[in-house]
Amino acid sequence: MESREIIMKHYISSPYKKSLGKTNESYQKITTKSDSCIDHLDIFIKLEKDRIVDASFSGEACAIATSSCSILLENCINKKISEIKKIIENFENMINEKTYNEEELHEAVVFKDIVKQGNRKACAYLPYKGLKKIVDKEL
Repeated sequence: MESREIIMKHYISSPYKKSLGKTNESYQKITTKSDSCIDHLDIFIKLEKDRIVDASFSGEACAIATSSCSILLENCINKKISEIKKIIENFENMINEKTYNEEELHEAVVFKDIVKQGNRKACAYLPYKGLKKIVDKEL
């Protein structure tokens, strides 16, 4: 599948895009917003014993931010916080043109050429920035 197809698949029909509302106390919620556009995502994470067991997101964002969030959550379900921290660091390395592990990122490698469009880099990184706040708090 080509990069554009993967991005559109996650943008149009992400299984993780659903609002849990404000009343579900078993989930942590983090809001992440763009400084330069309308992108605004609420990410909901359910942790059990240092592991993300469920996740979802809601909000309004472009195809890049939305699909990046969907792919990120897909990569993080059933992973320990320490593993998620590595995924985030690996993604940061990729978008900053440093050495990274393609296999660890799975479909997130569709954003490897995002560095050619600086404004899109922020869109792709937005959900990682949000999840990083939860991961840093948990460690």
